[in-house]
Amino acid sequence: MSIETDATEAATDDQVEALASRLGDAIADIPEYRRFEEAQAAVQADDEAQERISEFERLRQEFAMARQAGRADQETMRKVQEAQRDLHSLPVMEEYVDAQDELQDRLETLNEAVSAPLEVDFGGEAGGCCQD
Repeated sequence: MSIETDATEAATDDQVEALASRLGDAIADIPEYRRFEEAQAAVQADDEAQERISEFERLRQEFAMARQAGRADQETMRKVQEAQRDLHSLPVMEEYVDAQDELQDRLETLNEAVSAPLEVDFGGEAGGCCQD
């Protein structure tokens, strides 16, 4: 392999990284992403939502520990589910979940577009290793 070939490959790598960066910038500018960012900021700024998130996380962690110890019961699970329903009943959380779902759908469509010529699930492969 010559030095010229190595330089060409490096330029191609740089071009691919530049395109990936431009893709990221473009995704950050789509309406679904902007809506998600706004909804996320609203949740973070909402004291009631933050309190309910903390309560839900506390109950969920308690349930996980109880399950691990073999002492989880239906009542503990019911409390977690009720806390989640209470959390998701907040308008700010409804907007957040809707925005998150919409963004996820759009990202899946973009993943399919990137994956098609590669014949591999780009997003799945980028997300980790050891997948069957």
